[in-house]
Amino acid sequence: MTSQKNSIVRQRDKETFAVVPHVPCGVVTPETLRKIADVSEKYEAAALKITSAARIAIVGLKEDDVPKAWDDLAMVPGQAVGKVVRSVKACPGTTFCAMAKQDALTIGMTLDEKYHGMELPSKTKMSVSGCQNQCAENCIKDASLAGTKNGWTLMAGGIGTGRPRLADIIAEDLETDEALAMFDRLIAYYKENGKKVERIGRMIDRIGLDVVKAAVAGEKAAA
Repeated sequence: MTSQKNSIVRQRDKETFAVVPHVPCGVVTPETLRKIADVSEKYEAAALKITSAARIAIVGLKEDDVPKAWDDLAMVPGQAVGKVVRSVKACPGTTFCAMAKQDALTIGMTLDEKYHGMELPSKTKMSVSGCQNQCAENCIKDASLAGTKNGWTLMAGGIGTGRPRLADIIAEDLETDEALAMFDRLIAYYKENGKKVERIGRMIDRIGLDVVKAAVAGEKAAA
């Protein structure tokens, strides 16, 4: 099971904590919702907060209650802090959405299973959108896939902080297998070449977009 270390967050009062169980791609069952609600009530949590990563944080737990709450939840911890893959955000895709062009939810779940919690040079946020409306906010995600009628667009380098950066398009019109393979090469390249606490976008700015594109495509960059 993924470590709880990055899933327990001290709150502003410096006395209570939030715990963040993992909810892959924001998809949750009624049973899990009831469990989260029951644990929240049992330990008198201050609030339940739906996070920007589409998870449900149980906020305001006493320190002594944190391990007991995790035992009762019996859920994989969500990675809320740390130099790891924090989350994979995915829209409903063709599973549910009438506007979608590609199956974002299945691809998102695939990426979540493979990458959630993986240690990387800096915090990393991923997303998958089923169409160019990009409801999963691809433009500010470190690595993402966006669906079109012609396949997938691979994007990288988005950052939504005080010094924001829009993602670059790495490749377009990709078949699903090709898109996943290139996504894997992007993350592998970042893992090998990114500096400590350097986001993918800053790495691209330092190394050069053409170099990164060539590496992800499995080619050598032109001199």
